[in-house]
Amino acid sequence: MEVANEALRQARFTGDREQLAAARLRRAQVLQFQGKLPEAASEMTAIAEEAATHEWTRIEAFARQHRGKVHFDQGDLVAALADFKAAVFLREKHGASADQLESSLTAVLIVESILDERHAAP
Repeated sequence: MEVANEALRQARFTGDREQLAAARLRRAQVLQFQGKLPEAASEMTAIAEEAATHEWTRIEAFARQHRGKVHFDQGDLVAALADFKAAVFLREKHGASADQLESSLTAVLIVESILDERHAAP
């Protein structure tokens, strides 16, 4: 967390808002990894909204992908699926690498599979 906070401070000094959003997103990932899921989701939501406003498609896709993971960890599969699908769309839009696109597509397939199993269970 100390490194993430320092990166955030450095990004603030540059004056580049897109780089600041990316640093905030990395810090939110640290919160996620620490198990502080509500805080991580809140920050990722703010970043996704800011990125959408400024058409920073790459950052928005990254925020949606990771917020989807937070929703998944919280057991909110419907919200996770929505974020993963949005990440697929955004990554296709900005021409992301095949690995990034595959990551999002795999997440969609996994969540859809779990939801299908739940709906099929008696």
